[in-house]
Amino acid sequence: MIPFRDTVPLEHTPWVTWSLILLNVVIFLNGQALDSDELRSFQYLHGLIGARYLYPDWAAAAGFPADYTPFLTSIFLHGGWLHLIFNMWLLWIFGDNIEDRMGGVRFLAFYLLCGLVAGGTHMYANPLSITPTIGASGAIAGVMGAYFFLFPYARIVIWVLFLPLFIEVPAIAFLGVWVIVQMYKVTTGLGPSAAYNDVAWFGHLGGFIAGMFLYRPFLLKDRYRLGSKYRF
Repeated sequence: MIPFRDTVPLEHTPWVTWSLILLNVVIFLNGQALDSDELRSFQYLHGLIGARYLYPDWAAAAGFPADYTPFLTSIFLHGGWLHLIFNMWLLWIFGDNIEDRMGGVRFLAFYLLCGLVAGGTHMYANPLSITPTIGASGAIAGVMGAYFFLFPYARIVIWVLFLPLFIEVPAIAFLGVWVIVQMYKVTTGLGPSAAYNDVAWFGHLGGFIAGMFLYRPFLLKDRYRLGSKYRF
């Protein structure tokens, strides 16, 4: 099942959400213009690699420059079409309503902060990783964490794959199941033979928790009434 849309109406145009989606797409398309070796080098240079920062001697021997921008740039890189499309689809569904409550500038700051926390969480959980972590998933998870509290009773329209069937579920249920899946993956679902064991599950949880606890200072008081019937 895949989320198709939500039911919360907008009162302001989500320019920042749209711009983030466009920026991610443009960066991805530019990466596709590189050959495989160039793209791999680009992802290693601008993706987040835990060992690069926790083991500086190894990083220096491997030829990595002393550069902390990958904490930010990694949020805008994606490993393939499905990775990009799924992340941007979730940002499209959940980001506009959070931007509606925060305003564009505050939403951008919140989004990036959640992405940074997600990256730090993943690095802490995987200190020996030499694989570049890339993707907007952690930042989007933060947006979903804010949505969990701001619009728990919104309806998420779910498309049942391979069937012309759409069903509505409460956002609190959809996001609750999403969290359970992430928790399963970081506890019993990982292992050498596990599918998707290269996904930053800890980063997803870190971003979601950051969104849950950090969203309040970013809200605009004059927009409190927006979506009020969907809250607790």
